Amino acid sequence: MEKTKAGKNEVFPNLIEKNKACKNVTASLHKLDLNPRVFRGKAKPPSLLALCLRVVGKHLEDIIVDLGEIAVNFPADIKIAIAAIARRRKLLNDEVIISLADSSWEILDISGSDISDSGLVIVAKMCKSLRAVDVSRCDKITAAGISDLVQHCHSLETLRCGGSPRSDHTARRSLGILKPKLNDVEGDSWEELDTTEIGFGAESLRWLVWPKIDKDSSEMLSIECPRIIVNPKPTPFGFRGFEVPREAFPDIRLDDPFVKDVDPQTWAVCGFTPKMTSSSLVNPNELPIAERFRLAYMERDTRLAPKRAKNARQHQRRAAREWMMADTSAKAIALASKATKSLNTRK
Repeated sequence: MEKTKAGKNEVFPNLIEKNKACKNVTASLHKLDLNPRVFRGKAKPPSLLALCLRVVGKHLEDIIVDLGEIAVNFPADIKIAIAAIARRRKLLNDEVIISLADSSWEILDISGSDISDSGLVIVAKMCKSLRAVDVSRCDKITAAGISDLVQHCHSLETLRCGGSPRSDHTARRSLGILKPKLNDVEGDSWEELDTTEIGFGAESLRWLVWPKIDKDSSEMLSIECPRIIVNPKPTPFGFRGFEVPREAFPDIRLDDPFVKDVDPQTWAVCGFTPKMTSSSLVNPNELPIAERFRLAYMERDTRLAPKRAKNARQHQRRAAREWMMADTSAKAIALASKATKSLNTRK
């Protein structure tokens, strides 16, 4: 037996050495991570479109003045990608979003931007097919802007709001706008209602993303408008037979899919870093006294604007009548016109 083993070792010495060498090479490759799986998972080079968007995004502030003329022939997805880059670079305002707005948009993410009510209204009139809108941390948008958004975008299903004291205040003031008003209250449930039975309000709104909603607002919505689900959570079964859309989850950004292939350094050129607001430093349910007075004044001014316009028209008519009664020639002209009218009616 010993002779047989010795004979085998003598016959195949090269084969044994080759096996040992292969094992050593394999171990070395594993240490260096030079295996085929690593190469298969290597990131692909960016596309030409992503490279172009990166160049445009880095120099976006230089072309904002002429953005309306430049982007007029851009496809809808390119426009929304540029808007997403502008939002991340803190350059998104009324002028930029109006220049880029496209009637085929279904997603609008203007969170944390400087867009005001006037810009939101123009975009809502242009993009009537919007089904998901994010206005969180937009301190220049008030309940009036939300009202116009709901009025023009009848396909709106998801609304994301809150995130800052002013935005939380706007969300609370908008609850009465978001609740649909019914023409027919004889139905058995909200789910059985047809859109023709809803008089005005958010006809299609079903998902409200408001991470720091206060208890009173949440209870009011659940009682008065149970069809609107607040802050839905991922579940394989959905809510009342409806699958929760991606846009209704607060941990994602609506415009991420449009810039997923663009290098993040594109919007890091101006030092953009997302800021997280600490709940221990700011209470979203409380506003400074000065801000409360400002919002109350704006609300009162908006409410009394129609009355002031009516009073101005009455004052103008009264001044015209007094001038006619005081001026002899004007009075004569007025009497002559009345006499002419009476003669014409007699004929």
